[in-house]
Amino acid sequence: MHKIIVFPGDGIGPEVTAQAMRVFQKIAKLCKLDFKLEEELAGGASIDKHGVPLTPEALSKAQKSEAVFLGAVGGPKWDSLPSDKRPEKGLLGLRKGLNAFANLRPVKMFPQLEQRSPLKQEIVKGLDFLILRELVSGVYFGMPRGIEKLPNGEERGFNTMAYTTSEIVRIAKMAFEMARKRRKKVTSVDKANVLDVSQLWRKVVIEVAKGYSDVELNHRYVDDCAMQLIRDPKQFDVIVTSNLFGDILSDESAMLTGSIGMLPSASVGDKVAMYEPVHGSAPDIAGKDMGNPLAT
Repeated sequence: MHKIIVFPGDGIGPEVTAQAMRVFQKIAKLCKLDFKLEEELAGGASIDKHGVPLTPEALSKAQKSEAVFLGAVGGPKWDSLPSDKRPEKGLLGLRKGLNAFANLRPVKMFPQLEQRSPLKQEIVKGLDFLILRELVSGVYFGMPRGIEKLPNGEERGFNTMAYTTSEIVRIAKMAFEMARKRRKKVTSVDKANVLDVSQLWRKVVIEVAKGYSDVELNHRYVDDCAMQLIRDPKQFDVIVTSNLFGDILSDESAMLTGSIGMLPSASVGDKVAMYEPVHGSAPDIAGKDMGNPLAT
């Protein structure tokens, strides 16, 4: 018996998840596999029922499962809540609790969507690369963080972007392993000309690369990479980068394909992986049976 925990979430999350589960059950029957699917709450749905975006009990069930599936979380209904109580904290809690340190975001152009891309067809036709975003460290989790009152009456907001050697090593190794199965090219993205943490990132990635002599490594600053993704996206094979940079670049890359709603993602780590569509909860179309479940 294979146990999978499903978090339908908010907005169109339950709608697209329901369609995915229909497909899932059909595959299980055809392949004669025995699965136990159990639903839990995360995000706004959990806030409405339990007062928190993720309960310890729900996280514990996820940690004891073989895989986790997530629909989507968030929506304007909960925008006024304090930052530590908002639906997105449920998603971050799952990622951190599962130690799902690598977010895999494939960027693949479906021929049927070539005309929907905002770029010229010759630029995006045949597009196929992979972004690996470090997911459980960096500025989203670094301490200290907060908003403080200064003596002059002003407020100051601050966050800490921090990485250890081991955190960089594990995501870099995964990038090189993935590249070996593709076109054998890794692009490491940082801001080493300005940030000390990026200087360490680049140093460690270079060391890891010595164990993968069959894979080409190059480096780009994040602003240059953002530009190159528009100018010539087909130059990339595997992009590996930090949490913040990966968050931005992966959404930019998704739009190259014509719709962020058509792409899947996986958050993987030491044991339990979490799978989800890239898109958000799309509250404007929730309940209208309009959400395309393809990415799900």
